[in-house]
Amino acid sequence: MLDFLRIILSPLTVFYWIAIKVRNLFFDKGIFQSKEMPVKIISIGNLTVGGSGKTPATDLVTGILLENNIRVGVLSRGYKRKSKGYRLVCDGKNIFTSVDEAGDEIMMIAREKKIPAAVAERRADGALKFLNDVELDSIVLDDGFQHRWISRNLDILVIDQRFLQKVNKREQSLLPLGDMREPFSSIDRADIIIINRKFNKPEPLPAKLEKYFEGKKVFYAEYKPAGFYDVKNNRHFPFQEFEGQKSLVVCGIARPYSFLSILENNNIDIGNKLLFKDHKHYTLKDVQTIRKKFYDTNSYSVLTTEKDAIKLTNFAIELDDIDIYYLKIKMFVKNKNEFVKEVTKIFNQN
Repeated sequence: MLDFLRIILSPLTVFYWIAIKVRNLFFDKGIFQSKEMPVKIISIGNLTVGGSGKTPATDLVTGILLENNIRVGVLSRGYKRKSKGYRLVCDGKNIFTSVDEAGDEIMMIAREKKIPAAVAERRADGALKFLNDVELDSIVLDDGFQHRWISRNLDILVIDQRFLQKVNKREQSLLPLGDMREPFSSIDRADIIIINRKFNKPEPLPAKLEKYFEGKKVFYAEYKPAGFYDVKNNRHFPFQEFEGQKSLVVCGIARPYSFLSILENNNIDIGNKLLFKDHKHYTLKDVQTIRKKFYDTNSYSVLTTEKDAIKLTNFAIELDDIDIYYLKIKMFVKNKNEFVKEVTKIFNQN
């Protein structure tokens, strides 16, 4: 159905391309002004709609900054949150909003790293309010590549390796026909490119795309699973605990392929699953569906992603009799020392 709609709307791709071209030209020529900030700004974004690995990359970069004693906070628009305007999510110690008010990705980062976090649609204004609430040396803009109203000191672009391999396929067309928010030529704005192979084997860049990466600092990254964690008490369990057991797999992420693959590759039965749309807002009806599927299939546990687990905690009472575990993954970058050098050198510049 989605593919059919995209084909129907495909004539609009030309108008979208024109709008992107004009907007970027206006920023490049200074007609649209990017606002300077009193702290270092690092943007982490992508060229496509969802699933590239921005959140793990944000986790990686904020971890590097913390290790170098740099006070860092994360600012996001809070995609699909049920609130408007600026919201301080966390001051580094206390959480002030719910996942529905903040969005799943920013809440996951705030809880994982215990760092300041905020959401705002107008991020230039939001950044100033954020700095008024918390003392910071740097702000990481989550999903900031297309948001050019705020000036940045470092632009990091994350690209899914599997997406790069889809040369001449519909996915590499601009919206609404394809999955691209901007054309490959926009790579020119990036300072650092992370090609995220996730759990897949390394693949060379397709010859047709090599020209866009020439002269760029390109790093390759992969995901490594850290095992499962109990949603109720955060206790760690290795994959072996779930081998041979019938579990119900639940997830609502953009591209569940990687999640399902890592389960299957670790001998976990994925035959019983409920796949929801990306950034799923779970309702009581959804929880009842999960409960019914769980008991109808005589499942031992529910296995889900970390983003989904955060939202399912809203239904702790309704799911109290079901054991739920989330998969924790980490992004690791090849040539990490060089990557750390590139990320931190902006703090040695005036």
